[in-house]
Amino acid sequence: MSCNCTGKNIDLAPLMDILTPYKQNPKGALIPVLQHAQDVYGYLPQAVLEVIASELNIPVAEVFGVVTFYAQFHLTPRGKNIIRICQGTACHVRGAKTILEAVCSHLGVKAGETTPDLTFTIETVACLGACGLAPVMMINENTHGRLTPADIPGILDSYLD
Repeated sequence: MSCNCTGKNIDLAPLMDILTPYKQNPKGALIPVLQHAQDVYGYLPQAVLEVIASELNIPVAEVFGVVTFYAQFHLTPRGKNIIRICQGTACHVRGAKTILEAVCSHLGVKAGETTPDLTFTIETVACLGACGLAPVMMINENTHGRLTPADIPGILDSYLD
């Protein structure tokens, strides 16, 4: 089973495998199903949301409401590398704004956006809990601290395949 959604063919077979254990008792299944589906597809395409709604007998509007309520869910494709740039007080005082500007300038996208090649997604966060390393950013699970704008190109380029 597949769907040609926005010009991209989406294989729905993995989704059906995710849904199978929940069909008999769908109560409380929505969030775990959404989490698993996002793990498989990298985001939650509309066709996936529609199938989830249909299979769990939940209105599509309710599924969409849950997806848009929780920050963990994404409706658009995300980059292979997620950049989280701290905007907390310690980072702010030590130049987080210039780090964000350097990242955005180097990648040619704004905060909250993904590069067209799906290599990077930029997010700002309130705190990464590494105040002693301010200003700090994380790329995937790697922490980069005591940053200057001059550090950014080398760090980002090291994540290219």
